[in-house]
Amino acid sequence: MLKRFLFLFVLVSALTACKNEKSGSAETDEKAAISARFDSILENYYEDGLRLNPISATTSGDMRYNDQFPDFLSEEYEDSLRNYYTSYRDQVSEINDEDLSESERMSKEILLWECEMNLETLEFNKEKYMPIDQMWSVNLFMGQLASGASAQPFKTMEDYENWLKRVDGFLTWMESAEKNMREGMEQGYVLPASLIRKVIPQMEAMTNEDVKSHLFYGPLDKLPQDFSEEEKERITTEYEKMITEKVIPAYKRMHAFMKDEYLPKGRETSGITGIPGGEEYYRHQIKLYTTTNMTAEEIHQLGLDEVERISREMEKVKEEVGYEGDLKSFFNYVRENKELMPYDSPEEVIAHFNEIHERMKPNIDKLFKVTPKTPFEVRRTEEFREESSSAEYNPGSLDGTRPGIFYVPIPDASAYNIYSDESLFLHEAIPGHHYQISLTQENEDLPDFRKTLWYSGYGEGWALYSESLGEELGLFEDPYQYFGMLGAEMHRAIRLVVDTGLHSKGWTREEAIQYSLDNEAEPKASVISEIERYMANPGQALSYKIGQLKIQELREKAKSELGENFDIREYHKQVLETGCVPLKLLEDKIDRWINEQKS
Repeated sequence: MLKRFLFLFVLVSALTACKNEKSGSAETDEKAAISARFDSILENYYEDGLRLNPISATTSGDMRYNDQFPDFLSEEYEDSLRNYYTSYRDQVSEINDEDLSESERMSKEILLWECEMNLETLEFNKEKYMPIDQMWSVNLFMGQLASGASAQPFKTMEDYENWLKRVDGFLTWMESAEKNMREGMEQGYVLPASLIRKVIPQMEAMTNEDVKSHLFYGPLDKLPQDFSEEEKERITTEYEKMITEKVIPAYKRMHAFMKDEYLPKGRETSGITGIPGGEEYYRHQIKLYTTTNMTAEEIHQLGLDEVERISREMEKVKEEVGYEGDLKSFFNYVRENKELMPYDSPEEVIAHFNEIHERMKPNIDKLFKVTPKTPFEVRRTEEFREESSSAEYNPGSLDGTRPGIFYVPIPDASAYNIYSDESLFLHEAIPGHHYQISLTQENEDLPDFRKTLWYSGYGEGWALYSESLGEELGLFEDPYQYFGMLGAEMHRAIRLVVDTGLHSKGWTREEAIQYSLDNEAEPKASVISEIERYMANPGQALSYKIGQLKIQELREKAKSELGENFDIREYHKQVLETGCVPLKLLEDKIDRWINEQKS
């Protein structure tokens, strides 16, 4: 009897286990199916995004659409964008968070953020009716591509033919830009006159009829040696025809329109509230760029507090170098100090940045566990745009074949002041944008769509935070270079004040310029360029300081809670491995990491 009972018990147990195994297997299969579906949504979102924006594909190193340039300003394109974001928002919303891994949940949150913010952007008319400015618009980026030294490749005959087709698309965009700007003039959407005056010479520079010195002739100076003479002759003829019959006439029309019709209608107001719906648009821009719900008033006050704090630090440097005047006169002293302008040629300035890099290298491993494989270069900004440009970083390609490039404008090397170059290199190059962007692109655990995202609060916040690492990386031994770092931080703190001042408090361009001159050591020409930059793109300048303060806050929190177990190399790894994310998602991730370390 006992044997029979045991047999029945074992049989029932086996059947139950089998049933549970099948149940567990079914659950696992369902999870796998949901994960596969989610991955498919992310992949399709990325691929459809590349088709919608072939310029973004090219800059990412995806060359499938190098011949395309859609009319970004057409109603048809706007409809396609709206359908794209609406569709993927709805698709990803159908998947429950409980069915996703932690990494997948972050990807879902990011995709939803992307869709919602872009749909919100489409509700405003600013981008449609004001598509051209002196710094941020598509035509300037096309000039970079046209030079033959940027993301657009010129290695094969197909490459050269692709560019001819892309230029045709771009010139269609130029026609749409003029059409939309005319409509905007009627409805009150027009640039401030001071910005239009900066655009006019940019357009005029492209009307140069000396074909061989024209910017769009650049690719012909780089014709591959393996092209036959017949191929070289044919492509040269086609490019010269493209420049003389299409590009120059298009720029002449735009130049005439800007000078004779648009400028007389230019706004005298400086802030975005001077256009219809400007106040609502600025609130949107604050959220877009800082990835927070902060108000303009909160940001303005934060800026005032930071300006006061940094001013106290600057006073200490002034005393250290023995300067006896007040801080404002010390700014002028630093700006005009000829000892801080030691170079005569752009090549010397570029060499100076490379030397900064060499001094940092022995200390990199003390702060970073992982460094990028993507190559890196320092280059001079192209002459056609350097008068209105600031230093910037252009990412390398996703496949690593194109280096990350730190561009430095050097319109007059003899007047180039080096006092802030160490902090500038830390921000724009290493470990700033080059590390943040390259490590994201190289991270095989991230879905493709996250490798090309840019959230200014995180991206610019990391770069500004990177400036504070100079001493740990063996820099800032010269008090003037340390003052340069403080000056760069002050510059970003001032941005909180003047950007909100311009766009929410009714400040004029001149008031914003004067506030900057009173509180930082930048030359007046540079200050003017910066203020006009904020006028052209409201809210973008806020992201640096907001992001920096959050990353510093999270570092101090981790250090405080982990004590002796805090590892700065691991903290930086945690921050960088997420890719570019909204600040709230970064904070959530670091909080989870801290709790894991404590458990």
